[in-house]
Amino acid sequence: MNRGTASAAEIVSGALQDHDRALIVGETTFGKGLVQTVYPLSENTGLALTTAKYYTPSGRLIQREYEGVSLYDYYNHLENDANQQHELKQTDSGRQVYGGGGITPDVKIPTPKANGLQDRLLQHYAFFNFAKHYLIGKHIQRNFEVTDDVMQDFRTFLQKENVQFSEQELSEVADWVKSNIKSELFISEFGQQAGLAVRAETDPEVIKAIDLLPQAKALADNAKKIVAEKMNHGFAATASR
Repeated sequence: MNRGTASAAEIVSGALQDHDRALIVGETTFGKGLVQTVYPLSENTGLALTTAKYYTPSGRLIQREYEGVSLYDYYNHLENDANQQHELKQTDSGRQVYGGGGITPDVKIPTPKANGLQDRLLQHYAFFNFAKHYLIGKHIQRNFEVTDDVMQDFRTFLQKENVQFSEQELSEVADWVKSNIKSELFISEFGQQAGLAVRAETDPEVIKAIDLLPQAKALADNAKKIVAEKMNHGFAATASR
């Protein structure tokens, strides 16, 4: 999860976490858990009225507080997260979880701070535009890798597009640049899923999540054991009565 994880994704994540069926990795989610009912009005307009809020199985409110927060701060998470997480609940196995402001991960992985070049490349859609340019008149194969020649083509492309960069900036994020180039090329050549798979290969959250799979399995196995013990205890108490 990350700060862009919202709405239905938060409902699923919270349910999995409450029932100890998954280990949640990443950042605290966005915190969008409202239900709107749309009432049709005249002139092809409508009124979207908030009529309900989503809670996780343990009773945690997913929606983040928005009163007294500017729209800019709300969408950019500039309010104090510590003030948002205020509901303490427990999972099926007794682990403590917090609510009231999105879903808090079990293992926090902060997003790496971007340098200036990364911001400029994304602002100029450099990878998307380079992929279209690079594939003019040719195709790539599934075993394609971003070589030094491809990187040189990318430098030349940035210069033509007037995207400012320095070699030091580029070297600092070379792996990130190569991953994004390859991802966009695969999206153009093989489709969205192929491009996302390439991006996942170097995604720090995905890599960490894979490392934690044994821990996640142990969590689920332990939860099953605890739930079974509670059920047996309940049956025994009922039988004694």
